[in-house]
Amino acid sequence: MKKAFLAAGCLGLLLAIGVPMNAAAGDAKKGKAVFDENCSMCHNATSTEVLVGPGLKGLFKRAKLASGKPVNDANVLNTINNGGDTMPPLADALKPADKDNVIAYLKTL
Repeated sequence: MKKAFLAAGCLGLLLAIGVPMNAAAGDAKKGKAVFDENCSMCHNATSTEVLVGPGLKGLFKRAKLASGKPVNDANVLNTINNGGDTMPPLADALKPADKDNVIAYLKTL
């Protein structure tokens, strides 16, 4: 009974702070490989210098994306899926696991 109560309390806390229940952790090492193959020609991972798109170093430490939206998993995933300004949409080009892995990698920058 105590374990069920504790689990329910933890679940409630996660929901209250906005952690999506379907969020996958991703694998940053695999994400680097996906990034290198699909994103590095337009985005710099080691600085904030613009190539074609913005440099992504420190992305998850920033308050906002180039679009003005807050930096969080959902908004980064939305940008990957739907593109933006000069970025093409990659919704069909990357598998869901690849997207999770890229987001995990971006968090390490």
